Amino acid sequence: MKILIIGGNGTIGKKVTDHFKQKHEVIIGGRTNGDVLIDIAESKSIEEAFEKIGKLDAIVCIAGEAKWDNFDKLTEEDFYIGLKSKLMGQVNVVRIGRKYLNPKGSITLSTGILADDPVKKTTSAAMVNGAIHSFVKAVDLELENEIRVNVVSLGMVEDAYEKYKDYFPGHNPVPMFKVINAYARSVEGKGRGQIIRYYE
Repeated sequence: MKILIIGGNGTIGKKVTDHFKQKHEVIIGGRTNGDVLIDIAESKSIEEAFEKIGKLDAIVCIAGEAKWDNFDKLTEEDFYIGLKSKLMGQVNVVRIGRKYLNPKGSITLSTGILADDPVKKTTSAAMVNGAIHSFVKAVDLELENEIRVNVVSLGMVEDAYEKYKDYFPGHNPVPMFKVINAYARSVEGKGRGQIIRYYE
């Protein structure tokens, strides 16, 4: 398969990329570095990247940001960061990317545990993650050419434990082999419209 991994140089992306490279052709997309530059917060950037790459068998998006802060400090503009990047960015990856997928291709988006089990300072991120879950279930009903869309929803991953452990007291870090398996299940399996949850 020819697979585009957006965010393939990130903490999770590196491990997922290494796994898929063993059997597939992998193209890394990133905002500042990669085989192709792509900023999912900008539709034009998404379109230009797909035009350069051409036809694909799978798209994996492990990108998007949202503002973390106390609710009473979040401005309307702060909420728009997550809405434009993590939510509409991933929606636009599906909206635009599906046109470049071969029949029976797949798109895998990424969210996280905050959709189901939020912690303090994550009002914006939790809202966006929940919206993506609803989007995936709905959009999969309408895609043509047997294209599948799933979302991988992870807990705090092992490789980011030291950085985020204070935000998630008592949470068990998700082993990286489970992280890889979640994406492999979406890309290489047959499931569609699924929220693939790995929280510990």
